[in-house]
Amino acid sequence: MTGKAIRVLIADDEPLIRAGIRMILTSDPGIEVVAEAPNGREAVELARAHHPDVVLLDIQMPVLDGLSALAELGRAVPQTRVLILTTFGERENVLRALSEGGAGFLLKDSAPGELIGAVRAAAAGDAYLSPGATRHVVDQLASGREAARGEEARRRVAELSERERGVLALLGEGLSNADAGRRLHMSEATVKTYVSRILAKLECENRVQAALLARDAGL
Repeated sequence: MTGKAIRVLIADDEPLIRAGIRMILTSDPGIEVVAEAPNGREAVELARAHHPDVVLLDIQMPVLDGLSALAELGRAVPQTRVLILTTFGERENVLRALSEGGAGFLLKDSAPGELIGAVRAAAAGDAYLSPGATRHVVDQLASGREAARGEEARRRVAELSERERGVLALLGEGLSNADAGRRLHMSEATVKTYVSRILAKLECENRVQAALLARDAGL
């Protein structure tokens, strides 16, 4: 996104929430809010019109709910990254949203800096998982899996190098590329390269799937 502003569409049925998000995002000169939608149907229509880089999408919305809107956005503007806005009480919907192509999720009570960081991460092609909820969601998904899933995960992870397994383990903890780099004494760019390689080797579509695989494998 170097050289131009990140173009964002905000979709939430609460005007105060939209206003607060707009105020936070526009405090960053590198981010431009191009449109706001009060429901999922308008979110899809406005995305078609504006082709934003990132959509911040509430799950609970009228006319067309967020999950249905996510599916339509994937077809209408496949290059647009969609971040899910959520609360702890909507975990099951979040899991479904992530499995259906969401670029990550962000809690509505996140700090302003986290909101800006999430938008920047999504625009850069990274999945963003709110640190406040990542471990809880991953644990919930992993908790009911059968032993066979763990065996399969360990077989797939065994194909990675020792360094790649180390990076994968930190994905399982929900660490960002920058945080993983600090833990492993690597640059953020190097971690990003490792993550891309890991996703390709494991045939995972995104960091969420890789994190789940890491937990299944016991990393």
